[in-house]
Amino acid sequence: MSEWKIRFGTAGISDSFTVMGYKNSLDIPAYTEKMGLDAFEYQCGHGVRLGLDKARQMADDAAARGILFSVHAPYYISASSLDEEKRLNSVNYLLQSAALCRALGGRRVIFHSGSCGRQSREAALEKALDTLKRAQDALDEAGFAEIVLCPETMGKIGQLGTLEEVLALCGVDRRITPCIDFGHLNARTLGGIRSKADYAAILDRIGEALGDARARQFHVHFSRIEYSKGGEKRHWTFAETQFGPEPQPLMELLAERGLAPVIICESAGTQAEDAKTMKRFFEACLCTTSQSGLRPPAPLVGEPLA
Repeated sequence: MSEWKIRFGTAGISDSFTVMGYKNSLDIPAYTEKMGLDAFEYQCGHGVRLGLDKARQMADDAAARGILFSVHAPYYISASSLDEEKRLNSVNYLLQSAALCRALGGRRVIFHSGSCGRQSREAALEKALDTLKRAQDALDEAGFAEIVLCPETMGKIGQLGTLEEVLALCGVDRRITPCIDFGHLNARTLGGIRSKADYAAILDRIGEALGDARARQFHVHFSRIEYSKGGEKRHWTFAETQFGPEPQPLMELLAERGLAPVIICESAGTQAEDAKTMKRFFEACLCTTSQSGLRPPAPLVGEPLA
């Protein structure tokens, strides 16, 4: 892919998928295009079950429509587990996810690193770093060098997945790209994203830590999330404005800074509609930036990441 651009899409299908008459996974590209979106994250939370032949059919249709797939790996991955067998199994689940991602014509595999459990955060991170290195080596050995692993920031305080922990995982290999879930970060900090400045601090830290194309082309998950003292509790829709964070300030910053992440909406049942809302916000902000005479920074030098 010679050019990289900002994209908007969904994690799985919205309730409107079946309401509009679509029936199965082969219809995903058509539905995504109909909703005015150009990205789709295929969910394998409970296992990689989509057949590769069917995935290749979906890939051909998606390519013709300008839609880019990514894959969310199984939820039971635990790169930080005290049980070495579970860590090794996690490498296998990432390999399975990589095979599906390639069949779908995608490049990015998003995954949860695991929880801290009965060990310190430092010990959990050390195990996750080792597991991720093994996973990257396994992908390279299996011929999946083009697949980009994306560790995700997590919403529960007991989970491994603070911003700093995810950025540390990205230090294992220059291909590893962060999945920044802003709803999760807001939940685990008990409402820490309240303003445009809060978003700016996160984006600044990503740029400082990575310093390459990944800081411009990272992966994003976004939704409003209810939280309790332990962090994430439940995903909601954009209509539930009592829950944060707000999408508008982030869209403003992305437009002003010339950033081009893949933005995946994880709203509860209205993810396509809410992704389209974010796209409209971004386009309006881009227009305002252009009219004001401001020019976003030039893209960072480096190969475009898919």
